[in-house]
Amino acid sequence: MTGVQFDEWTFVIFQNRTAIRWNIYFRSFIKKLNMIIVHDTFVCKPGNASKLAKMFKEAMADNKEMVYIMTDMSGQYNRVVLVSKHDSLTAYEQSWEKMKQDPKAMEKMNKIMAGYIDMYQSGSREIFQVW
Repeated sequence: MTGVQFDEWTFVIFQNRTAIRWNIYFRSFIKKLNMIIVHDTFVCKPGNASKLAKMFKEAMADNKEMVYIMTDMSGQYNRVVLVSKHDSLTAYEQSWEKMKQDPKAMEKMNKIMAGYIDMYQSGSREIFQVW
């Protein structure tokens, strides 16, 4: 048996390669520990949630951080929730700055999202750290 050091973890490699598979699993798991997930919630005016979700889906089609665009099935009515994932808070902030500095992307976003402010009543943002 041979010991292999990985961060604070020590893995023992057996002849059947089981520990190698666990090593690969834990590497991907450890990388995800620093991730954050952002929920942007919009409470829409009646009849506008699905329209707003479609607008977001079209506007965010090229956004690799966007994971889900969801509408409610229970709880408070007329909600649209955008779920995005980022490596860190810094990466989240940088994604906003990157978007602002791209005039073509901003023009496309403004064209698609025209009138979205009239479609919702309130909103909130929650930022979660993945453990």
